[in-house]
Amino acid sequence: MSGPLDDAGTRRLPSSVALTALSLTNLRNYESLELKLDAALVALAGPNGAGKTNLLEAISLLTPGRGLRRATFEEIVRNGSDAGWTVAAKLARDGEEVRLGTGLMGGASGETRSRKVRINGATAPSADALLDHLRVVWLTPAMDGLFTGPAGDRRRFLDRLVLTVDAGHARRARDLERLLTQRNRVLEDSPRDAAWLDAVEAELAAHAIAVALARAETVALISARTERESGGAHGFPPGRIALAGDFDRMLAGKKAAEAEFWYRQALAAGRDADRAAGRTLEGPHRSDLEVVFATKNMPAARSSTGEQKALLIGLILAHAELVSEVAGLRPILLLDEIAAHLDPGRRAALFARLAALGCQAFLTGTDRALFADLPSGSAHFRVADGQVFRDG
Repeated sequence: MSGPLDDAGTRRLPSSVALTALSLTNLRNYESLELKLDAALVALAGPNGAGKTNLLEAISLLTPGRGLRRATFEEIVRNGSDAGWTVAAKLARDGEEVRLGTGLMGGASGETRSRKVRINGATAPSADALLDHLRVVWLTPAMDGLFTGPAGDRRRFLDRLVLTVDAGHARRARDLERLLTQRNRVLEDSPRDAAWLDAVEAELAAHAIAVALARAETVALISARTERESGGAHGFPPGRIALAGDFDRMLAGKKAAEAEFWYRQALAAGRDADRAAGRTLEGPHRSDLEVVFATKNMPAARSSTGEQKALLIGLILAHAELVSEVAGLRPILLLDEIAAHLDPGRRAALFARLAALGCQAFLTGTDRALFADLPSGSAHFRVADGQVFRDG
């Protein structure tokens, strides 16, 4: 991956991207909301259950996927509403306005409702088109157990990091899932149809290696950034990250064509075992992300709760810098309950780092005092019972 270049071959500065208006209808506890935004750093304070995270979730739906809660689109509809939900936003990018919209659109009675995306009033072919205009990075309390939880959570986290850098990763990951399902079905229904399996496995191998290489490149780029910060100069401990698992170890050092050939052979040799297991036992869908507290050379999973939180914040901030450089767009950061468990020194370091990044960031917390040291010009809002008020 490399950053965008201008016509003269010089690397361009990343585009400045910020939401200037947000409109919600029938989403979670918001029946209707119109919010004007005019700041890079936006603090949302209010009691638990007021709707702070719902606002962040709405913004996270302006990107492919199911948002920061990974909820089904039907679950997002406001209780008591028979209509679908909508999120609309105005985006300022280098001084030009872009209008984005998405929502669960209802049809006639009994029809299946589906998500739609519109950009400047025109229907987009898929949510992937949103990545042409903004990239969104988030950190939520549900991710606090990332280093000690199941490997599947870390794979999803990693794929979100890759997607924010490389817009094509969403399609590759979907194709990989589709082909894994197809191969498992062929193994179950027609296990002796070697020609069919050869064809499916050839396509599967190409997509699997593409996904694995994209992950490996993103991990290497983030790791290079965190290693340069080995002294913790930005206030957060450096994390050393790497892909872990037999599949990734076997790929190390191989070129793409060589890796595809190796994986096709592995798939063919594993057909009987995979059929007995009811799933494909080898591949990037079994990979893991390993994170180590670099200065202590200790796995993140064995670090203290506070250290794990600080490692995760440092990783997210390093990734945001990478997105700016490689994608050419400064990402929008959604930081839910970010400051509650940081001491004053770490909070100050976080606010300073956000200001230096030049990204628009939305931060939530139960107490406005947590955001008292945000830089001048930041916006403060109070959230209460599905309503949002400018505070000060």
